[in-house]
Amino acid sequence: MRTTLLVFILGFSLKVTAQSAYIPISDYYNHMIERYEIKGKNFNSNLHTSFKPVSRASVASLIDSLRYDLTNVDEENIEYLKADNWEFFAGAAESDKLLMNKFYSRKPDFISVDNPDFQLHASPVLYFGVGRDPNSGSTPIINSRGFEIRGQIDSKLTFYTFLTENQAVFPSYVQNRILDDGVIPNQGFWKRFGTNGVDYFDARGYIQLNASKHISIQMGHDKNFIGNGYRSLLLSDYSSSYPFLKIQTKVWKFQYTNLFAELIADINGNNGGTFGVGEFPKKFMTLHHLSINLAKNFNLGVFEAVIFHRGDSTGSAFELNYLNPIIFYTAVEQQSGSPDNALFGIDFKWNVKAGISFYGQAMLDELIVSELKAGNGWWGNKFAWQLGGKYIDAFNISQLDLQVEYNYARPFTYTHESIFTSYTNYRQPLAHPLGNNFKETILIGRYQPIQKLTLTGKLIMAKSGKEDPNGTNLGTNVLRSYNDQRDSDYGHTTGQGIATDLKLIQVSASYMFKHNLFIDLSHTYRNFTSADAALNQTTQYTAIAVRLNVGKKDFGY
Repeated sequence: MRTTLLVFILGFSLKVTAQSAYIPISDYYNHMIERYEIKGKNFNSNLHTSFKPVSRASVASLIDSLRYDLTNVDEENIEYLKADNWEFFAGAAESDKLLMNKFYSRKPDFISVDNPDFQLHASPVLYFGVGRDPNSGSTPIINSRGFEIRGQIDSKLTFYTFLTENQAVFPSYVQNRILDDGVIPNQGFWKRFGTNGVDYFDARGYIQLNASKHISIQMGHDKNFIGNGYRSLLLSDYSSSYPFLKIQTKVWKFQYTNLFAELIADINGNNGGTFGVGEFPKKFMTLHHLSINLAKNFNLGVFEAVIFHRGDSTGSAFELNYLNPIIFYTAVEQQSGSPDNALFGIDFKWNVKAGISFYGQAMLDELIVSELKAGNGWWGNKFAWQLGGKYIDAFNISQLDLQVEYNYARPFTYTHESIFTSYTNYRQPLAHPLGNNFKETILIGRYQPIQKLTLTGKLIMAKSGKEDPNGTNLGTNVLRSYNDQRDSDYGHTTGQGIATDLKLIQVSASYMFKHNLFIDLSHTYRNFTSADAALNQTTQYTAIAVRLNVGKKDFGY
């Protein structure tokens, strides 16, 4: 039976809390949030989805503001969101089935405390998966154990920590990527586990303090994501976590975010892992992102970032000019005569009508309009763009959500004079996993026949170019200096180099047995073909996993 959420929420009272932890970046969670925003068409002034992670308080505000009909599955999803953010909803998530009369007094948390001056959420984190990949030298497995803790003190200071210890044997194509790059995708320090496996920690955390009603200050070690798509061409969560200071201002229809981060320029390591001796060379990133709800259904974002390094390969100092939170970084760069890498971008989201949304991004690393008009393939026209759309309850089929996305990046985009100014961190792109020099199309379908079961299908098709084996720089490696063996300034086209084609199909089913306890069954077909036959590989990877309080692993590249 269909009911209105207005009636549905009358039994709950929203607690007004200035402080709030952030929801970890998760495809499952983020899609659910954006689904209900798109269904409502109009933006909630407290929720800006283009800069992730988003705060739990913003999600609670979104839930409290919804005013449209929901299906039974939608109502159960809202119940899930309320339970997961019970601090904002009186009576939500209370359980009469305590473990040993002490634990799980509220469904999401192994231990929970809710006092006027202190709040605590603590839970174990588990991920165990096993799979089959005929190309892998060992049975693919994932074995992660850890914990997640968040809370508040005096309703002013918020804290969060997440730690897992992990051993894994990834699918063969991920193993190959580790061998090529010397790093685990999405991770930092690692060492070899067995013949084909890896061993690593995943540690994240932050503290946050409200400077005023509208300004929050966060210091942490984590990841951030800018955009509304599956990919981001501005800032993604693909690379390793990094230490940062984030200042976020929300007032009226604006959200203004300043991010100051320390990145790893390069690492000491090999195919056996990362060397834990000596200090890794550092570089810095500063960026700001302004999100504006220009209309009730149209959001525009403006982005600017700069990557810089001061000193030598053994040390680096911060450029004080970049501490100014409201100045244009390009002007500072030119004024100081610095060799820094400045990038500029925009993003948008347009909820055309209830259930239909378009989004996109454009990023300029360097561009001269006259050279672009000439159409002569000048190497310095470095840019990337994205265009996508989401269709909620597609073709009037309840709980069927479709997404289409196209991504494009020119050669040499994100590269600079050295690894100390390239748009990278820990030898990984800060934006798209493919780096640059590609064209990519993505199709995603999600169907939720019942609240506990989510079915997902994903198709990724990409054309790109690999470096020429003779050493000529074709702008396909984001870690390589654009001045290194670039034999021509003109004639560069997207996809140049050794032509490669990627086709990846993923289908999965996730069932939630208990709150945040999932079992996943998935199959991945990946076909990688190249003009260099030695690079050709076809992968058939089937896996089953059980996970608690952690997102699903994504090998979509």
